[in-house]
Amino acid sequence: MDSITSASYAVHFNETAYKKVNEHLTKANYSKVFILVDENTHTCCLAPFMATIEGEYDFEIIEIESGEINKNIETCTQVWEVLSELDADRKSVMINIGGGVITDLGGFVASTFKRGIDFINVPTTLLSMVDASVGGKTGVDLGPLKNQVGVINQPVMVLIVPTFLNTLDDRQMRSGFAEMLKHGLIQDKKYWDNLKVLKDLTNVDELIQHSVNIKNKVVLQDPTEQNIRKILNYGHTLGHAVESYFLESEEHELLLHGEAIAVGMILEGYISYKLTELPKKVLEDIKSTFLNIYPKVEFSEKDIENILKLLKFDKKNSHGNVNFVLLKNIGEPVIDVKVVNELLTEAFSYYKE
Repeated sequence: MDSITSASYAVHFNETAYKKVNEHLTKANYSKVFILVDENTHTCCLAPFMATIEGEYDFEIIEIESGEINKNIETCTQVWEVLSELDADRKSVMINIGGGVITDLGGFVASTFKRGIDFINVPTTLLSMVDASVGGKTGVDLGPLKNQVGVINQPVMVLIVPTFLNTLDDRQMRSGFAEMLKHGLIQDKKYWDNLKVLKDLTNVDELIQHSVNIKNKVVLQDPTEQNIRKILNYGHTLGHAVESYFLESEEHELLLHGEAIAVGMILEGYISYKLTELPKKVLEDIKSTFLNIYPKVEFSEKDIENILKLLKFDKKNSHGNVNFVLLKNIGEPVIDVKVVNELLTEAFSYYKE
């Protein structure tokens, strides 16, 4: 598969990825190479990756605990301290091998340590391949609030090797698939139509490349999310609030990112039907597609009330307003739409029907 070029780096696939990282390490002459993993990628992905590295380098492995619950400043502090103890300097590099938590947190740690060292992302989940590793967003959560602290800073390169997906269970694969469906909804009707009838997620190499292309084209037009890049947040305003609420709730099991965003896309689809003339048949298509793939989430009235309270922390807000990305039709997103609370509650009622 051909590499995808972004503003200051490239996304490489399969054998090309290994070739390019070896070429880069040879030329860069880094003082030390730090590799950030969690317990899962340490076990399943580190050895295959290291086996492809040619030459001798001063490697140091740093392991953190997996899961969104550990994507916080406390974990960053631990990694910063380890970097200092191991004599990392500004000519060091960090290679982040893992899912969205690793690439988000690792990118943030690298971007802020000694005012910035190079980092390379090696996404190992479907979600991180098609979303978290591309576009330069780095950051961590503040308590249960998603991605409240971070910077936009580009990696040196992104290496996508779909064979790493063989280590994932079906639930993790479906979580990443939600972001691919989103790419279809906001930019490409044909892609949406193809994805929604997909029978399994075993051969998704070309689909991953297509999703990365969609996201990259949007990011190139608006790197710092002042305008069109906001469309990538379709389903995320309510979806992140749902995810944050379930993250801190003791009464509910955690929802994976894609599971929460799937809920958000149905909710925001309904709001689109009410405010931006999304056709009813398209709304029903969105709802049936996501509910065929993702188990329906049960919400009590108290749950909904608490979820809506979290909306004030959404990163797209400005001047006290909650701004939504809605759809006029598939491939026709509308940004910065203000929505009254009554309609938000109505959207949950539609989801629960």
